[in-house]
Amino acid sequence: MAVEEIQRFAQKVSANVERVIVGKQDVVEVLIIALLCEGHVLLEDVPGVGKTMLARALALSLDADFRRLQCTPDLLPSDITGVSVFNQETRQFQFVPGPAFTHILLADEINRATPRAQAALLECMGERQVTVDGVTRPLPRPFLVLATQNPIEYEGTFPLPEAQLDRFLFKLSVGYLSPEQESQMLVNLGQRHPIETLEKVVDGAEIPRLAEQVWQVRVDESLRNYIVALTQATRRHPDLTLGASPRGALALYRGAQARAALHGRDYVLPDDIQALVPLALPHRCIVNPESALRGRTAQAILAEIMEQTPLDLGDVD
Repeated sequence: MAVEEIQRFAQKVSANVERVIVGKQDVVEVLIIALLCEGHVLLEDVPGVGKTMLARALALSLDADFRRLQCTPDLLPSDITGVSVFNQETRQFQFVPGPAFTHILLADEINRATPRAQAALLECMGERQVTVDGVTRPLPRPFLVLATQNPIEYEGTFPLPEAQLDRFLFKLSVGYLSPEQESQMLVNLGQRHPIETLEKVVDGAEIPRLAEQVWQVRVDESLRNYIVALTQATRRHPDLTLGASPRGALALYRGAQARAALHGRDYVLPDDIQALVPLALPHRCIVNPESALRGRTAQAILAEIMEQTPLDLGDVD
């Protein structure tokens, strides 16, 4: 397995995106992991931290198609998937693809769309296809939904249902820059925006092939048991009404494989799993109301579960 090829791919993309997005190499790495796992990412953060620019820079680096979908309460499912219109010349209905037919779809402020519109994304995200007028059409590969939502403003929003949250491989925030990084950003953006000169550095069409190579990264039985123990513990925890789903365990498994490959290894370490637990599991858990009133959060509960869950590596030669 060519782990070195995957590592070079990730390094080229990360370095190129860093020309536009300063100081967020860890966030870029998570997006590359999601691409290699063919998963989706939910960015929950305040406006102005570079979420849209991050998606654009990633698409340009891959030479991939990019569409931005601004979610509003009047958004219709057909505005996402596409619609059939009558062609006067051919006297037949012709399908006009929606923004879902792309490689990287930025669903901006996804929680402003109604549940009906949000539901249109479920088939796209889960099965990578859309069904319109009884006809199922596959979406292109790679296909990454990068959705954003504002954690501060809740007026006029519709919280994402658990089924849709579970479709996201990871949930994370971009976060603010340090003073030094923010100063560098001002220098970088003081004249011509670097996004205007950003060029392709890798071939995005290679992602499906690289994703299959990631499957070959070895995961020891003890680490598989560790992943299962972590997810099972969330289902028994007294502060959680709902624990992580089996899809959460798969997200940890696949994510750990991709992270290992990005770091030049053909085997997974416990560090790979532990680094991804805060991104893969908390959004799949629901804190019960009494615990939430006491200030308990899913992130804090998952941190405790990691501390309390033993890792049995067996006999080491």
